[in-house]
Amino acid sequence: MEYILFAIIAYLLGSIPSALIVGKVGYKLDIREHGSGNLGATNTFRVLGIKAGIIVTAADILKGTIATLIPLLVDADIYRLIIGLFAVVGHTYPLFAKFKGGKAVATSGGIILGVSPLLFLSIIIAFLLTLYLSKYVSLSSIITGVVTVIVAVILQEDIGLIIVSCALAIFVSYRHKDNIKRIRNGTEPKITWM
Repeated sequence: MEYILFAIIAYLLGSIPSALIVGKVGYKLDIREHGSGNLGATNTFRVLGIKAGIIVTAADILKGTIATLIPLLVDADIYRLIIGLFAVVGHTYPLFAKFKGGKAVATSGGIILGVSPLLFLSIIIAFLLTLYLSKYVSLSSIITGVVTVIVAVILQEDIGLIIVSCALAIFVSYRHKDNIKRIRNGTEPKITWM
């Protein structure tokens, strides 16, 4: 029963459309009607700028982190990573935004932060390094997923965390399938460094 309750809470938490809220409240703009139309941090950065992008990224990360920490508040004997996955589902298919959400990169990272801050740090480093070298956010997200699994094995993390990391890496890659096609044909937008 506890699993069901926490899973519902995590899903609803993940369903909070950070990019939509920031866009409408701060900029009087529906981000779904601009850029890629995606309710994620990358589209927020491109459409609304750095400040809004940082806010949305932090909020999306926190959705995953809070979802994994909620069971600790009541000392529930629950495998927290499973609960965190429901936040990813909520972010990707949000109840509050017609089930069309983001690509789950930041929220997936938030799950990792909730259970292994050291692994999360390696994720941030891998993402930023890949982004600096490639200038592709999508490619950086995919490569970071693979790096997460490798580092989790090196750190001898819990087998459950390794399995969840693999599942998240596959899911994030799947969510970026259109980006992969655009990278291949040279139409995927790159970021510009100041």
